[in-house]
Amino acid sequence: MSPPMIIIAGTISFDPAKREALETGFAAMQAETLQEAGCGSYEIYNSRTEAGTVLIFEKWESEEALAAHMVSPHMAAFGGVMGAIGITGIDINKYSGATEGPLR
Repeated sequence: MSPPMIIIAGTISFDPAKREALETGFAAMQAETLQEAGCGSYEIYNSRTEAGTVLIFEKWESEEALAAHMVSPHMAAFGGVMGAIGITGIDINKYSGATEGPLR
């Protein structure tokens, strides 16, 4: 098993006509974020049932790494993308103390 980690998971709902803007903005954000110390995973996935919804999944090694990410320049820039895509809902949660190991 790995040491405890922070998991961020949830959904963002937005105007489906703005999907390309979200994907372009997220690609830039993801490239920068994956280079951050303590980032183990940073992904979005399109919902198969709701056209204007993406699922967010992140893994962080520590609260400190996540806190540094939250005040990074690329996080601030992505805030502008979020403002431009017609957000209709955000439901993102933090799970702390998780350990990782094979599902058996």
